[in-house]
Amino acid sequence: MKNYLEIAIGKSKRLSVLFLSLVMGSCSLDEYNPGGATVESLFNTPEGIEAAANGMYTYNQKLYGKEQGYALLEMGTDIWTGGANSGNSGTNGVYPQPPLMNYQGLISDNVWVKTNLWQPCYAGINLANTALKYLPEAGVEAAKAPVLEAELRFMRAWYYWHLVESFGDIPFTLEPTESIVTIATKTPVDQVYEQIFTDLQFAVEHAPQTNTDYGKITKSIAEAFSARVYLTRGRYEEALTYARHVIDNYGYSLISNYADLWNMDNEKNQEIIWGLNYSTNLEFNDGSNVGHSMFLMEYDTQPGMSRDVANGYPNVRYMPTKFLLNLFNEQLDSRYQASFKTTWLCNETDEAKRPDGMNVGDTAIFCSKYVVSPEARAGKIYKIYDVNDVYSANGVPADRFHYISLKKFEDPSRASANETESARDVFMIRLAEMYLIAAEAEVQLGNQADAADYINTVRQRAALDKQNPQKMRVSASEISLDFILDERAREFAGEQLRWFDLKRTNKLLERVQAHNPDASPYIQAFHQLRPIPQSELDAVTNKDQFKQNPGY
Repeated sequence: MKNYLEIAIGKSKRLSVLFLSLVMGSCSLDEYNPGGATVESLFNTPEGIEAAANGMYTYNQKLYGKEQGYALLEMGTDIWTGGANSGNSGTNGVYPQPPLMNYQGLISDNVWVKTNLWQPCYAGINLANTALKYLPEAGVEAAKAPVLEAELRFMRAWYYWHLVESFGDIPFTLEPTESIVTIATKTPVDQVYEQIFTDLQFAVEHAPQTNTDYGKITKSIAEAFSARVYLTRGRYEEALTYARHVIDNYGYSLISNYADLWNMDNEKNQEIIWGLNYSTNLEFNDGSNVGHSMFLMEYDTQPGMSRDVANGYPNVRYMPTKFLLNLFNEQLDSRYQASFKTTWLCNETDEAKRPDGMNVGDTAIFCSKYVVSPEARAGKIYKIYDVNDVYSANGVPADRFHYISLKKFEDPSRASANETESARDVFMIRLAEMYLIAAEAEVQLGNQADAADYINTVRQRAALDKQNPQKMRVSASEISLDFILDERAREFAGEQLRWFDLKRTNKLLERVQAHNPDASPYIQAFHQLRPIPQSELDAVTNKDQFKQNPGY
């Protein structure tokens, strides 16, 4: 089945191309405007407004499921560090030149900060502002107008949230930018959030209860994101209210087997509140999902192994910190084996390229987070990488090529072993987040026992022993903000939430210094905000007023 984005583009590809030129301001109408279209002619029709609403989602594909997005939202935290090929990071370098994820490469001319965060968020906002300006006069049916307005305002709030959390005080407007602007001012964070809350409230009140187009906004999505935003701002009662309402009222449920969440045949399941729909027709994506390749070690150069679809395309970009691996008790918690690959089976059909005695299907590589003794290694013909092979005593990686690899985003449906793009969807919000938002809100409100109940619901779902899930329970006395952050790492590792989690809890500096030895020498307090792109600073004429964030 085609998604709404495919349908919108398939029906009116010219309209989509014109949106890019008219509302992003990135190219001239002369490039593609055979009909002499103007902003007014595009947005003064119901078709134009609906196409704009559909187009709002495409900017997420610049960040979510992309190498740059993982670098910006997962790396530079306590749970990930750089693999052997992680050095580009928007600095056009090669490892070990300063990468983004250890903060040496987080500078004002970092390309990824500009092209994958700043620009697409503002492009989405401008599209929303433009469509909202013309919506009242576009001839949209009376019953449909508030639904479209809710969609546009939700997405505007979504993009403003990314910007205000990433950059702090930012340029802010509710009016479309329809000509070149050379003066910029910063609006305080609190004022930006006032509009975010206003837009989200409208979305909650007017978004549809359900939507036949998977990935488009519904009332439950608006409430779920509201829970996240209220938690971010320390408004814990509101966060708790929204999280509870989503848990109790929309028919969502936790998938009983955590591993089944990552089965590509089961992407659209009852746990997913909001998914970013990547098309199986890769040409319709703004670059497809590459999450499947980002976290994989270099398995295909090892004896008995060759690159294939099942084992994935190993980009060797990102690897877990030692701290992340040690957060899991794999004897009790199914999330470890469901999230990580530790064993590779021989797939080399050429006997001459296999170690003597190794057959197809035998173990070829084994990675362990424990020490494997010489006695245990004796007689093994497969490669072993234990914790001391991969990490130095202080946690700095000693081998950035071979490591336990995140496998959540595997895509066995790719056309070939060398296909780098995937049609896998990205889970933007899922039900487990609502339980952990509720738990965090309860902790902040002093209700440890209630927090433990929410956490235990998530933990018992993850129990390896399904007959005795109570083994995964924790008591109220064990609950703290740090425990919740550990639990969120176990549940959401790789899901592009971690940087926001650490910033929200004011734990970014503390936990990176404690658990990420690659980044700990370089991270500073000012890194809790990102640098405004240098090109933006260079373009304005009021340089004495519109200044770089402190520290950069």
